[in-house]
This record gives sequence, C-alpha cells and structure tokens, in this order.
Amino acid sequence: MSRAKPEDDEYWNSSKFSAFTFDDEDDEFTKMKESKRAVNSILVDDDDDDDDVEKVSWSGEPIGSKPNLTPCFFFFFCLFYNIHQGCSSLVLEIYQPALFSFNILAVISFTDTSTRAYAPELRKPKSECKDYMSDWSPEETVRRMRKGRAYSLERFRSLQDKLLLLDEAVSLHDGNVITAVLIYLKRSLSKEILFRELMVREVALRHYVHYLKEMGEQKLLLMQYKEHLNIKDEGRRRDFLKSCLSLPFSQDDAMHVQDHYTLLERQIIIEANDKRGEAEIFRKYPRKASILNMPLITTLYYSCFYHYGEPEGTFSSPANIRKTFRISEKQYILTALGARAKLKSWFDVDSLFNTKNWLGYTKKRSPIGFHRVVDILQKNNAPAQVLQEYVNLIDDPELRLSLAQKYKCHDIVIDTYKDLKDRQQLIVYQGKVERGSHEDRKIEELINNMQIRWKN
Repeated sequence: MSRAKPEDDEYWNSSKFSAFTFDDEDDEFTKMKESKRAVNSILVDDDDDDDDVEKVSWSGEPIGSKPNLTPCFFFFFCLFYNIHQGCSSLVLEIYQPALFSFNILAVISFTDTSTRAYAPELRKPKSECKDYMSDWSPEETVRRMRKGRAYSLERFRSLQDKLLLLDEAVSLHDGNVITAVLIYLKRSLSKEILFRELMVREVALRHYVHYLKEMGEQKLLLMQYKEHLNIKDEGRRRDFLKSCLSLPFSQDDAMHVQDHYTLLERQIIIEANDKRGEAEIFRKYPRKASILNMPLITTLYYSCFYHYGEPEGTFSSPANIRKTFRISEKQYILTALGARAKLKSWFDVDSLFNTKNWLGYTKKRSPIGFHRVVDILQKNNAPAQVLQEYVNLIDDPELRLSLAQKYKCHDIVIDTYKDLKDRQQLIVYQGKVERGSHEDRKIEELINNMQIRWKN
C-alpha cells in the first residue's frame, strides 16, 4: 500500500468537514459556528479579476460603483441555511440587527441606478391631521368636497354658518356639492326656515327643486308653497307664487298654485283701480275692506257687487272671472244672486234665471233649485211680490206649501190647497188670515164653489 501524498494529508487535516462522531462537541453551537464561517467565506470579496470588467445596468448605462448587497445576501442565505440544516433560531437572533436594517433600495438600484425609487406613504403629513369638527372653514370644506376628499358638515351648527356654507357651495358652481349641502340643510333645519332662505337664493332653489323632483317629495313642496302665508307684501307674495309655478307639483296642486298666482295678480290690478273710488257705486256703497288676498268666491262676490255688467274683456268683470277660474254655473248663480239681492237689484236677479227656448219664449230656470233662491231673497228682504213669484216656481207641492206658509205667501197657500182639493186644510188656514181681507174672501169663494170635487 503506497503512502499518501502530502497534499492529501493537507486536504483532510484542513477540511472544515469532519466525519461522523459520537462526541458531545457536535452540538448546535458547533453547527452555528460552522454556518457563520461558511457565510463569511462567501461574503469575502477576493476576486480581483472583476475590477477589469465594466458593469452596466439593464438599460445599458454604466454603473459607477458596486452596490452593497451584503445585508440582502446575508438575509436570504441565513434563511435558507437555517431551514435546510435545521439549525436553531439562535443564528437569526445573533444577526437580527443586520437582517432588519438592510436597505431594500440597494436591490432596486442594482438594476437601474438612474431610476428613483419611491417608498409608499406610510403616514400622512401633520398638516392633514386636523380636527375635522373644528378646523375647516366653509370655503375649505366645499373645496375638499369638490376634490372628493374627506369632509364633515356637522361642525356647522348655527344658521349663519350653514348659510355661509351654502353660499360657498353655490359660488363653486358644482351641482354635486350644492346638492350635498342642501341635503344637510334639509336634515338640520326646519322646513319653514329652509324654504325662506332658499327663496333669496335662486340657484340653490333650482337645485333643491330638482332634488325633490327626483325624490318625489310632494309634501315638502306643499310646505314651501304655504310659506306665502308669512309674506305680508302683496308684490313679494305674487313673486313668490310665481317662483312656485316651476316646482314639480302634482297636476291638481300645480293647477291650484297657478290659479292662486293669477287671482292675486288680478286682485292687485282691481285694487289699484278701485281704491280711488271714482265710480258712483263706491260713493253709495263704500268698500269696507281691500280685495287683496281674498278667496276666489269673495273676489267673485266683490266683482258682482261693484262691477256687474262690465264687458268680459276687463279683469274685474264677473264673466271674466267665472271663465278664467272655471267657476261652475251653480256657484256663480249663488254668488251673483247674493250680491245683486244685497243691492235690491231685482231686475238683475230675474236676468240670472231667464232663459229662452228654441221658440223664443222666456222661461225661468234655476240650477240650484228655486227653494234656495227663495231663502236668499227672503234674507235680503225681497218684496212680497218678488218672493211670491219665486215661491210659486217650486215644483214640489209640499215644499212649495211649506215655504209659502213660512213666508206668508197667502195666495200660494190657497192655490196649493185648491190644487190638492183639501177643503178641510183650506178652512183651517182661513182662520189664520185677516177677516174681511182679500185672502179671506178668496177662501170663502173656493169653499162655496160646488164645481170643485173636494177630497174631504
């Protein structure tokens, strides 16, 4: 057997690897020291040949100096070696400062040193860490709303601050911001105050109307319409009602608002002409109150009282008012009858009921029933002849008899008993009239008339 070469002895004596042994020295601490020596041997840069090589990045640009990759290689090698060899975590604990202090930007600069690397923002600057509830002005708040950044409207609690916030939103001409502020005002203000302030802010009002239209909130629209009750000046109230015409009311409500605006506009014109009192009727029957803000039926009564018979083309004409506001025939007859009976204008009363048939004959017709006409005439102290004429026009005999007895229309009572052939009731009624009067003699003649076939 030949003797071993000296270089072989040197290899086995200097090798860092040893054969298997049962000695206690082969413990975890020994493995830890071996792993440290292995790492150090890798990290030693003793390759002098690399100095002559020109290093370039991925983009082809030369790199001025070598990047320090020691911490990065050390981290990955220790992690791999620890898992592969099953070493204790003591290795990582010893080199923990080195593991967590390496700069990841060194790895990025290895590929391209000309490229700037931006780390993610981990913390907002102190300038943005303001108190949302107290630091932002209305102007700053609406700017943040426009940019889509965080904001809070709850700090604006006084009416002045809320209105200032709304004005700032309108000045930006951003519909989304204006609507957001209006929603907050709707939630934090009463409806009366909100509508009152919106009336002087036309742009905000249009946005709010559009918002309500989208949401279908008719009750809020009606609340805004009722705000006119708090306006004392007629001109401002008229302008307010005119602005309400554009609101998205239901069909019936929209017609009502339109009629209200037209009525007030017409009342202003009539009042301006009548308050001078130049006509004879105003001197004979002075006005007791202004016509402004009066209901429609009151306005029609006023027109029938002071302007009856005027051409239909004038605003104060009863016929014009009836046509404009679609007043029914019954309502018009009742109102005009009361006004003309008040003036004792019985000719005008007759003209309300006179109609002509196709043959040209005149006949009285009443859409309200002649019994109601009799009541109105009696309340206005109509003469007995006029009252008796209309009582006699009642079709129902019992109702006609009742009203004739009530208003002492003796001739009608006598003729009714005659038509009913009720001799006993006629005798009873004879005792209620004055003896020797025209009615007494008429009853006596009827009782003695043998040609009448009485029922009793």
